[in-house]
Amino acid sequence: MIDLSDFVLFAATAGLTSASAYLLARLRDAETKASEERRERMALEEARAIERIKRENAENDIESKMEALRHEAAESRRAADDAKRVAEIARKEAAVELREGAMRVVEEAREEVRREAAETEAKLVKREERVQKREHVVVEKEELNAQRDLALARRETLIEEERAKAAELHHQAVKLVDERQARLQTVAGMSGEEARRNLLTELLDDVRRSSAREAKEIEDLARQEAEKRAKRIIGLAIQRFAGEHVQERATTIIHLPHDDMKGRIIGKEGRNIRALQETLGVDLIVDDTPETLVVSAFDPVRRETARIAIEMLISDGRIHPSRIEEVATLAQEQVDSSVGQAAEQALVELGVARMHHELSRLVGRLKYRYSYAQNVLRHSIECGFLAGLMAAELGLNEKVARRAALLHDIGKAVSHEQEGGHAVVGAALARKHGEDALIVNAIAAHHEDEPATSVIANLVIAADALSGARPGARREMMDGYVKRLRDLEEISTRFAGVQRAFAIQAGREVRVIVEPSEVSDVEAALLAREISKRIEEELNYPGQIRVTVVRETRAIDYAK
Repeated sequence: MIDLSDFVLFAATAGLTSASAYLLARLRDAETKASEERRERMALEEARAIERIKRENAENDIESKMEALRHEAAESRRAADDAKRVAEIARKEAAVELREGAMRVVEEAREEVRREAAETEAKLVKREERVQKREHVVVEKEELNAQRDLALARRETLIEEERAKAAELHHQAVKLVDERQARLQTVAGMSGEEARRNLLTELLDDVRRSSAREAKEIEDLARQEAEKRAKRIIGLAIQRFAGEHVQERATTIIHLPHDDMKGRIIGKEGRNIRALQETLGVDLIVDDTPETLVVSAFDPVRRETARIAIEMLISDGRIHPSRIEEVATLAQEQVDSSVGQAAEQALVELGVARMHHELSRLVGRLKYRYSYAQNVLRHSIECGFLAGLMAAELGLNEKVARRAALLHDIGKAVSHEQEGGHAVVGAALARKHGEDALIVNAIAAHHEDEPATSVIANLVIAADALSGARPGARREMMDGYVKRLRDLEEISTRFAGVQRAFAIQAGREVRVIVEPSEVSDVEAALLAREISKRIEEELNYPGQIRVTVVRETRAIDYAK
């Protein structure tokens, strides 16, 4: 039998004619195969019969054997006839199935064609509708363009008329100007170019004097009205650059009661000093300096812990590894308690509400940090007072200003443990522990790592600069101090009309003496501004520098 599913698939893909040829070929193959099978079966049965006859009775009658063989051959022919009939029935069934399958394929093809035709017709209808809409829009645009062209033509006509009138007026004006210039040259006795140069020179001098006079008047007016306008301008005007230079103390000196104590601290084969260094995380330097032990470490908290632990061991007298571990634990607890007390005292001193315990702990750790020999915790408290006072004068929230100023250097407590500048690190810590966005911005902006977005941030910048720049707050090398004074005087004497310049008030003021015949009172104000601008561009300095320009005229005579 033929597999009808294969035939239907072949008919659907190859077409009816190819399907018929395919069916006939399959039928011929089936008949050939059936004939070969019949011949093989008959040959096999004949061989079996012969063998059976030979085995059973070799002496049987040959005629009976032949009759049996003919009988078997007749049965084989009947079987072959039956196979032919079966093949014929199969051929007819296949033809019927072929016709039915072909009809189904044709019907499906017709249905597909009708569906595609319907879809194509719908698309054509939609396309015609879009084309009609576009044609309508094009017609409207053409009408609008025609109207615009008509309006433009009218406008061009008017413009041409106005242009002609303007050309006529210009011609008349040029003629009048030429006549007036000729009369003026005749009367003045100089050419137009000479008169122009003289006039330009006079105008420039007048403008310079007027601008200087107006600038001085504006400054005087601003100074008189500063109290009224403070709320709008002081927050921005008070901000300025404040250079930062951090100088850490990396060593602590411990005084010993006697030199024998050095040997006890070192211990047998150095076991005690190794235990101290491993437990406390510091380096101990034992040199030839009498009765002195140096503790070296970049972490000030570890240095303080080591100092307390070693002093406790010296007073106790028992120095061995197990005792060192006990004392180190006690010293760490004492330092932690000191840190907490320092933070609590700072919050109470500034009247700041309680904050996250981690931030409070970091505020206390600032007690052991120094910048330019200025204690960072005291500097932060001082900034809090300054920012609070300025905020009160401006009518702003004083507590918020104090809180922001207290936390502005919080990053210095962990700056050696995390990457980044202390302003960025401090802002990240404040944001992490729930501080307000205004305070976070004030911390990040106090060294211009990001722009200040509030007046509070500018007040923190100003308070930080004022606290670091006040006399005695920070140490400064003598060479750098003298060089800064010389640079101030040298910058001031570069300008024309300056006789001498003196840096006074520890470099916080420079007085400039000018020639009264070369610099007027109005120009003195401009000179002071130019000197200030040049100092800001070329020097780095804490606080602010006052520039005073002195112009003095003296008339001396003698009565005889």
